[in-house]
Amino acid sequence: MLIFIDGRAVTASGDSLLAFTRQGTPEIVVRDRRSGAVYRRGTNTLLSPHHIQELDGRWYVSDVEEGAASVVVFSGQWDFERRIPVQGVAAAAHQFAVLPSGQVVVEAADQRLVAVGADSVTTFALVEGSDRTGLLVAALGGVLHAVPGRAITLYNAQGNIRWRLPWEWAEGVYVTDIAVDGQGRIHVLAGEARRNAFRCFTLSPTTGEVIRWSEESAAATFVVERLGELKPDSTAHWIEG
Repeated sequence: MLIFIDGRAVTASGDSLLAFTRQGTPEIVVRDRRSGAVYRRGTNTLLSPHHIQELDGRWYVSDVEEGAASVVVFSGQWDFERRIPVQGVAAAAHQFAVLPSGQVVVEAADQRLVAVGADSVTTFALVEGSDRTGLLVAALGGVLHAVPGRAITLYNAQGNIRWRLPWEWAEGVYVTDIAVDGQGRIHVLAGEARRNAFRCFTLSPTTGEVIRWSEESAAATFVVERLGELKPDSTAHWIEG
């Protein structure tokens, strides 16, 4: 199963659909793993999409339009439903996680994670201050918040901590993205600037500890196989239609 393509996280819907974005393209690429068919979605709605999350048959996509950040909600058939504005609230335009309630969690600039609803912004959790913006993804019915160099924390849907670990990285290593696959496994993509190399790691969803890692690759595209092995892969055959 594809989990990262060109350095971006891939969203899985069940065992069949994979959805991802590509830099510089105002669309969502959807691949049906059963038939191999590739579809383009959101082309008339999105301008600069990045992250995608699927919940209860709906697709949530981060977007920036004329400098304004929002999370765009589509139906299961990719019909536009609404935009959830996060401009002026989110510290990073494309980092968000969707709660089971449909609220969107983003990192604010005041050491909080906040839940943005239709007409409210409420505190979801307090976080440690950092000069780096954290990464967010929905995981195990809650929210995973990772700040490289500080900590990685898994919260439940009410904002209570399930586990928290120090998250230190060696000098010259940076974290590109985090993905959760169709089986709920957490994967981290890391790069090393000096050698232009990438490696993928799998974290235990129950403790956050690293349990698997891939070989290095010059490309930031990776798959996870049925038994959990992580392997570099080619971008080309995933986007052929």
